[in-house]
Amino acid sequence: MDDRRPGLDPAVAEVRLAVRAALAGLAEGSTVVVALSGGADSLALTAATAFEAPKRGVAVASVTVDHGLQEGSADAAAAAAAQARHLGIEAKVVRVEVGADGGPEAAARSARYPALRDAASALGAAAIMTGHTLDDQAETVLLGLARGAGAASLQGMSPAGELDGVALVRPLLGVRRPTTRAACAAEGLVPWDDPHNSELRFARVRVREAVLPVLEAELGPGIAEALARTAAQLREDAEAFDEMIEETIEDIVEHVEAGISVSVGALAANPAALRHRIIRHVVASEFHESLSRTQTLEVARLVTDWSGQGPIDLPGCRARRVGGRVEFTARRVDG
Repeated sequence: MDDRRPGLDPAVAEVRLAVRAALAGLAEGSTVVVALSGGADSLALTAATAFEAPKRGVAVASVTVDHGLQEGSADAAAAAAAQARHLGIEAKVVRVEVGADGGPEAAARSARYPALRDAASALGAAAIMTGHTLDDQAETVLLGLARGAGAASLQGMSPAGELDGVALVRPLLGVRRPTTRAACAAEGLVPWDDPHNSELRFARVRVREAVLPVLEAELGPGIAEALARTAAQLREDAEAFDEMIEETIEDIVEHVEAGISVSVGALAANPAALRHRIIRHVVASEFHESLSRTQTLEVARLVTDWSGQGPIDLPGCRARRVGGRVEFTARRVDG
C-alpha cells in the first residue's frame, strides 16, 4: 500500500511507511515506546507511530529523557511530551543523572538507555523505537572509521536489536534528516533544536557540520547513502561469520576452572579473520568484555607465533598457552 495519495505530504508518507514496516513484527495488543527527545527525527517518528500503530492494534507511549545538561532542558522535555499528548498518546518525562565516564555523549547515552528500558518494562512494552536516521548512520560509520575499530564498528547501528530483553528498533535508518524535518513542518509540529547539536567540541557534530559536507562537495552527492549501504553489507558479513563461529565453537572449546579453553590446532586451522573473531567471541561471551585489535592479535600470537611467552592480561580475564590449548581465565581482583 502506498501512502503517497493526493494531499499527503511526501515526507510524512516516507516516515509512515518506514514505521509501518517496523511495526509489522509486533503482535496485536502489544505496546511500543518511542524515545522522544523533541528533535525533528524523534518527533516525526512519534507522529508516524501515533498514526500507524493503532491500525495494527498496538498501543503507543513516548518517553522523553531529560538529561539536565543545559538550562531549559526540563522545559524542552515538557514541550516534547505535550506534543506527544496532542498526538493522542501517553507521554512520560524521566529525569536522569549523567556521569562523566567516556565523555559527555557516551555518558548521556549510558544514562538514557537504562531509563528507556525501565520505562518500557514498566509499561510492559514489547519494543522501544528510536529516531536514528540515515544521516546518523553515516556519521556513526565515519566515526568508527576514524577510530580504526575494525569491521564491527563500521557496521553502524542495526535496524533491530535488543535492550535487556526489550526489542530496540530504529525504523528511520533509511530516512534522511531533512525528510524528518519536512514531515514535522507538514504536520505542524515544532521540533526542539538541541544546542549541543551545533557545538563543534563534539566529534559527531564535527562530522555532521564539516566532514560530510566536504565529502559531498569533493566526491559528489550520495556519500551518506553509500556509507549506510557499507554498514548494511558489513552487518551481513558479520552475521555470516557469527553463524560460522556458532557452528565451530562447540567443537573446539572446553570449560576449565574459572574460565574456558580453545584448541590451538583448531584456531590455527582457521583463516585469520575467523580465528580473531573466535577469540573475541570467547572473551565477550564468557567474560562480557570486548577486545581491541591489538589485544586480539596478542592472543592470536599464542597460536601462530608461540615462543613460550607468558600470560596476557586482558579486560576481565587472562589468556595463556597450556599445551595444545589457549586458556582464558578470570582475573582475580586483589583486596
